[in-house]
Amino acid sequence: MSFIKVDPKSDFSFHNLPYGIFSTQNNAKRRVGVAIGDQILDLRVIKMLFQGPIMSQHQHVFDQPVLNAFMALGYEAWKETRTTLQILLSASESTLRDDFSLRSRAFVPQAEAVMHLPADIGDYTDFYSSWDHATNVGIMFRGKENALMPNWLRLPVGYHGRASSVVVSGTAIRRPSGQMRPDQTKPPVFGPSKQLDIELEMAFFVGGGNQLGEPIPIHKAHEHVFGMVLMNDWSARDIQSWEYVPLGPFLGKNFGTTISPWVVPMEALLPFAEPNTIQDPEPLPYLQHDDPYTFNINLLVSLRGQRMTEAAAICRSNFKYMYWTMKQQLAHHTVNGCNVRPGDLLASGTISGPDPESFGSMLELSWRGSKSIDLGGGESRTFLQDGDEVTITGYCEGDGYRVGFGACKGTILPAVQH
Repeated sequence: MSFIKVDPKSDFSFHNLPYGIFSTQNNAKRRVGVAIGDQILDLRVIKMLFQGPIMSQHQHVFDQPVLNAFMALGYEAWKETRTTLQILLSASESTLRDDFSLRSRAFVPQAEAVMHLPADIGDYTDFYSSWDHATNVGIMFRGKENALMPNWLRLPVGYHGRASSVVVSGTAIRRPSGQMRPDQTKPPVFGPSKQLDIELEMAFFVGGGNQLGEPIPIHKAHEHVFGMVLMNDWSARDIQSWEYVPLGPFLGKNFGTTISPWVVPMEALLPFAEPNTIQDPEPLPYLQHDDPYTFNINLLVSLRGQRMTEAAAICRSNFKYMYWTMKQQLAHHTVNGCNVRPGDLLASGTISGPDPESFGSMLELSWRGSKSIDLGGGESRTFLQDGDEVTITGYCEGDGYRVGFGACKGTILPAVQH
């Protein structure tokens, strides 16, 4: 255990040690930190303590304002860094514990920190990897007989999102305007979206990377998964439904995507790995792997309207419901020779489970607006209203500890007046 006191219900246990980028009021410089309990360990202050064979040559990465340089060092460097952190923070190690001058400079209360995007995100890809979600949406728009497209069970379907509008938790999201066609017998109209939605997702940051033309084989894919965050991929369903044929989502998606600020390393999540979903038909050989890479991560979505004193839970789901794994997503993404780079963000797609309470979007929860989502106190929704605050949380439950992600939060602002 650590000499830093950690509440058993804290997301940031000694078993977690996620990475993030923070600043403070008295020091606006963005720097690399590791969360433990209610504290942040400033790695810039203790960089000289990383004396392993790899990190002793690369201490400068902890001077950077983003994690990209650290992500680029690769799998063995991440493992070495985590081992060093576990030693330095352990109750039996005196180096940091007993140096009160160093401790006073190295630790910052989380309450005093401002969190920033953890990386400079070069590219963002969004997958569509939940069987339950894809089936629900397919039933709504195409009927039960054609719920899944012929390719869905054969490959991880995805599309390229907009990296420039990925924002950190706490950033307000403005209601988008665009073309919609609510009446199929009339021409389209322009205006603010009336069907603004959430999407409960998780995402992983790429580390290492590959050269153009050189795929990442699936048995090496885990070496390029740096860590995971929570994600809300805000969606304007009425804009999306009019525009998405034939090339897929565009303005219905690219106006805003929120992620949580702390990147949980995969080594912290491996104890919560579960057997992968049985895939039928069997995927092609380049997508096959037997090692468990599905994770038991409890997920909660809550919504608080402007007139509500407390947030209401609208979804309880779990990352283990995913059909395609992150290893399969990355192997498929690069099998044609596409190069991925440190800091690229790859998202799961909406995470829905088999039960209505585990549906990861309001599109599903309200079944395309046909029924209300009860929030209590006389409040209900089919889609989001201005002023609504949506919070996603997630954690793995260990024996007396948690490995969590913090919050992924955003509030809806009114549309710009055109």
